[in-house]
Amino acid sequence: MTAPFVDFESVWLAYSDELLARGQFAVEDISLQADEGAFIAIVGPSGCGKSTFMKLTTGLRMPSRGAIRIAGAPVTGPLKISGMAFQAPSLLPWRTTLDNVLLPLEIVEPYRSQGKSRRGEFRDRAARLLATVGLAGYEDKFPWQLSGGMQQRASICRALIHEPKMLLLDEPFGALDAFTREELWCTLRDLHAAQRFNVILVTHDLRESVFLADTVYVMSRGPGRIVVRREIDLPRPRDLEITYSAAFTDIVHELRGHIGALRRPAGAAQ
Repeated sequence: MTAPFVDFESVWLAYSDELLARGQFAVEDISLQADEGAFIAIVGPSGCGKSTFMKLTTGLRMPSRGAIRIAGAPVTGPLKISGMAFQAPSLLPWRTTLDNVLLPLEIVEPYRSQGKSRRGEFRDRAARLLATVGLAGYEDKFPWQLSGGMQQRASICRALIHEPKMLLLDEPFGALDAFTREELWCTLRDLHAAQRFNVILVTHDLRESVFLADTVYVMSRGPGRIVVRREIDLPRPRDLEITYSAAFTDIVHELRGHIGALRRPAGAAQ
């Protein structure tokens, strides 16, 4: 059998040696596996350790206990094979849309040292990527000339320009209106279907997680543990009409019930 692309084996994290000595962990006993090309979502109440999980996955934090392997290799530091997008697009205001998308190629090797010789190729790649998310014709616009949804589309292109094997998304659509958010769900769905990179999505939006993911993991209140693993057995490709179906809403209600139970104080009435 092929080894999983993402493999967490009983991972614990304390944010300092002092907290470790006192047995105070941010996340504890996290074990999960995801095959190559899989789309997983992490949901849970605020403060449950979702963002900590992302830091562990990218190698920005090393576990206090346990082991993490990505693409078959142990994580020992920041990963070069991943791209990231956050709730705030964080585009540089003095760079055009195209130049913002190109930024990782100026930083990540081997692209950085190839920048001069492959400049035209890289710019063509960025333009094609922008076209796939509906931003053809906006290459020379500055961030302040783009809507919030357009900025987030450009941010996702920037995360994908170096063709990473894994895309990590931390509440990427949380600041957008409902209509724009759903449009970007479809954009991400299509990019994933076309390129089959792995995706790890952290979100508070249960509808978003069910629409996009193959598997949804529910984390407990801190210290964060995975308490529910829910396979999303809805057929692909999914369009927005499925969000009105009974099968879809049943899964959302099921997940909401798990999170509601986590939010109730111990001993509280049901």
